[in-house]
Amino acid sequence: MNIHNYFHKKGINTVDASFYRKIEEWKSWYNGNVRNFSFYRVYSGQGTYTRRKRKSLGMAKKLSEDIADLLLNERVKITLSDERTGDFVAKVLESNNFLVLGNEYQERKAYTGTVAYVPYLTDIDMADDGTIISGRIKINYISASNIYPVSWSNGKITECIFTFVHTVKRKKYVQIQFHKLEGKQYVIENTILEISKGNGEGRELLLQEWKKLKPFKELIPRVETGSLEPQFVIDRLNIVNDADYDESNPMGIAIFANSLDVLKKIDTEFDSYSNEFELGKKRIFVAPEMVQNKDGSPAFDPEDTIFYKLPDEYAEKKDGKSIIDIDMQIRAEEHSKAINDDLNYLSLKCGFGTHKYRFENGNVKTATEVISENSDMYRMIQKHEIILNEVIQQLIKIIIRLGIVIGEPLSEEATATIDFDDSIIEDKKAERDRDRQDVAMNAMPLWEYRAKWYSETEEQAKEAVGQTAEVIE
Repeated sequence: MNIHNYFHKKGINTVDASFYRKIEEWKSWYNGNVRNFSFYRVYSGQGTYTRRKRKSLGMAKKLSEDIADLLLNERVKITLSDERTGDFVAKVLESNNFLVLGNEYQERKAYTGTVAYVPYLTDIDMADDGTIISGRIKINYISASNIYPVSWSNGKITECIFTFVHTVKRKKYVQIQFHKLEGKQYVIENTILEISKGNGEGRELLLQEWKKLKPFKELIPRVETGSLEPQFVIDRLNIVNDADYDESNPMGIAIFANSLDVLKKIDTEFDSYSNEFELGKKRIFVAPEMVQNKDGSPAFDPEDTIFYKLPDEYAEKKDGKSIIDIDMQIRAEEHSKAINDDLNYLSLKCGFGTHKYRFENGNVKTATEVISENSDMYRMIQKHEIILNEVIQQLIKIIIRLGIVIGEPLSEEATATIDFDDSIIEDKKAERDRDRQDVAMNAMPLWEYRAKWYSETEEQAKEAVGQTAEVIE
């Protein structure tokens, strides 16, 4: 199905289709299945070719994993100024498996450039007058291939289409969810397309048709949010999008988007390194008369690939040698140096500085040393956290707004503090010990210590200090 044909038919303008081909290219590097590269042909010398799979170090996957773990992990703490509101938000995030899926989608963001989070209400109970009595808040996690910006300004997407693919009885359907501004509120419009071979942009289903399908049974064609704030959050890497000729493109790019040549070189070198061991293994060539015993039985195991029979005519040229031992020299050191040089260059280009990765004993190892605040990696993390902090703040605001809609007594004025894990920057124990000393010398108030290390708000910390005599261990 060509979704862009459908958009064109409906008069909807979005990012050009060529950019989504770029996204597929980045995904292919992440999956280790790159067109016209991962598989190649080797000439056999007899008029035929052998198809071979190029061995890969999988550095696109490794880069994506590492930046995801640095940005959003289990040590990230979210604190709200209002305790009741904070508890409600924490429960919603926990019920939507945010710590696990949030990290997973940071990884997806790293190799596609963009992801989105779309909270929505489900299991809704309504009063006779249409007032919502109760419901549950769910979160849809969406990858770049299913995100289609419609309106944007200064890089901020204000209207967007998200697509969701479902299979029902072996038939594929696409839900098109359009978030758009109408007057003083956002509305969400849903459309279902049936996909089949040869139907181009898909067949749009009537309401009574999609209501018969289980995934869309409770789906509402149009939702009026009553809010001027969008009910979606776009998350992208803080890297200028230079993959599209349209400089206003609001989508992000993969962390390795400008390092594809380096990835190619590394995999070419690693494949050659592997071939050195495969092609350079020891071989023993034996004269024809040495292959069989006197009784005609094989002298060597026919499954043993180390022995090779020489042609019969070799007997005339063997110079008295019945067995020739060939042990080729393997260029392991040269390959290791080339791979390590390119790993350093890849690491530098992707913002990790040099010496993040090293090739040792045939595998890639990651440096785990503490980094300083003036390092390339620290500045890279801080840069990406600028956007991620705003993303989480927006997500929390939407959850609070939906919570109020279903009747929860929440504070819309509650402020959130996102404490990103910085243990890679400085040893936590050493920092905490210094803070203890500052408290002992009255250089730091006790409430400030509590707020920092117990993830409390300033008000909560001051109240705790006033009520109890805290002992700092």
